[in-house]
Amino acid sequence: MNSPTTENSTTQKGFLAWVERTGNALPDPVFLFVYLILAIIIISALSAAFGVSETLSPQILSGMPDAQKARFGIGDDGTIMAQSMLSAANLQRLFVEMPKTFTHFHPLGMVLTVMLGAGVAERSGLFGTAMRAAVGNAPKYLLTPLVAFIAMMGNLAADAAYVVLIPLAALVFVAAGRHPIAGIAAAFAGVSGGFSANLVMGQLDALLLGITAEAANILVADYPVNIAGNWYFIAVMLLIYVPVIWYVTDKVIEPKLAPWDTDAQQTNLNNTEVKQNLTNEEKRGLKWAGLALLGVILVWLALTFGPGTPLVNEGACPDAQLAAGGCSFQARLTPFYQSLIGGFFFLFIVSAWAYGAAVGTVKGHRDIVKMMSEAMKDMGYYLVLVFAAAHFVAMFNWSNLGLIFAIKGAAAIEASQLPIYAVLGLMVLFAAVLNLFVGSASAKWAFLAPVVVPMLMLSGISPEMATAAYRVGDGATNIITPLMFYFPLVLTFANRWQSNFGIGSLTATMIPYSVWMLITGLILTMIWAALGLPLGGGATVEFSMPTQ
Repeated sequence: MNSPTTENSTTQKGFLAWVERTGNALPDPVFLFVYLILAIIIISALSAAFGVSETLSPQILSGMPDAQKARFGIGDDGTIMAQSMLSAANLQRLFVEMPKTFTHFHPLGMVLTVMLGAGVAERSGLFGTAMRAAVGNAPKYLLTPLVAFIAMMGNLAADAAYVVLIPLAALVFVAAGRHPIAGIAAAFAGVSGGFSANLVMGQLDALLLGITAEAANILVADYPVNIAGNWYFIAVMLLIYVPVIWYVTDKVIEPKLAPWDTDAQQTNLNNTEVKQNLTNEEKRGLKWAGLALLGVILVWLALTFGPGTPLVNEGACPDAQLAAGGCSFQARLTPFYQSLIGGFFFLFIVSAWAYGAAVGTVKGHRDIVKMMSEAMKDMGYYLVLVFAAAHFVAMFNWSNLGLIFAIKGAAAIEASQLPIYAVLGLMVLFAAVLNLFVGSASAKWAFLAPVVVPMLMLSGISPEMATAAYRVGDGATNIITPLMFYFPLVLTFANRWQSNFGIGSLTATMIPYSVWMLITGLILTMIWAALGLPLGGGATVEFSMPTQ
């Protein structure tokens, strides 16, 4: 098996070489936050010394709760002053509240809860078998769109989507008499380029929207962000990206690939380590998992529409408003949307247990506990990253710099006279460029959100819409930067079929996907904002400060 070498990765020229050198010079995301914390300490001290301040408009000030004003030290005139992180009060706060700062970081509980369930689904074999079943017997004429669709849906499986689906796509393309590199490219574009596109919510939604909630709290305490806040948007993204990947694969990429050597086809098929056909036990496991999944869904529907309706807040609206028909059912669904984290936990656990019991990977409750424990071991790096990110976000908020920058940025947006859809279009492009240098979606959003989210809120754009725009740009360039974590793995898969396929080859192959996904995602974002379409979970495009 050929694998990418240092030589291959350092012989790039022009823009690609610059991207690779610049990205490799960046520190690990954990230490990136450490350096940002040091920068905040220095900048906050200087800002406080020079009396840097900003003034909230009377409209925003009148709607801000007194507790929120006290939190930022905002006076009656709306003035907010920069606070030094070297002051005695803030140093005491840093050390005394360190455990609280870490454990109360909003995304932490959401992500760990979902991953407890998803880890079992991955280790039981459910995710991998489900993806193999989905593409294994695909009709030849629907092969590309089906691979693209399953790849984007496979984002729920995290690592399994890369490790199982991408090499499997090469196999099913070869079996259909097509070039394996085209299959790898289509699957990679779906799994990574369409990283945020899906018909259902998952751990990425919990992670990004959790960070969004933390940033939104700078302006509005306890802002109600939930995991379904981008649901409609990401579902439409998937429906748009499927034909884009289909067209680029069949009309742009595959016609330019060298003719496939049919003599080498059987050798490669024999040497592959990825199973394509399902065993009888795996088929039975999928059936049991499907029944278990249906059972969990029915339970959640019963909790929402059945007697007592525990997942519907009947008291969300005054009786008079209900009688007048002025309170929508959507407004009363907040408990349902907030319960989806727990819903996905049970969905993954129950369906994985049913599958594992059928195929023998789960022999009892101890196996489930072991798989959950292993899933948490895999989250070790994430916990270290969260510790650093949580303190950066907290100190940024304590310094008042986030709100000050947000006010200044909002004023600049207002002065530019740009419509909302144009502002969000620029957000998409900025995220796409930044993604070439910082690969982690959560790391980028953790240091962007404290400024971007309040700034756009002050400009009339909701936190959920800001998150949606970020997701479009973040995904589109995933597939063209060698700094993307799985890029070498995908290159290795390609080398199994074509030994001279290097970093430049993979990047050149993926650029058309990146360009078209960025263009279509950008258009989608701007049209969505212009029409003011709902985002899901009760979230809207526009935002206005609440009144007391």
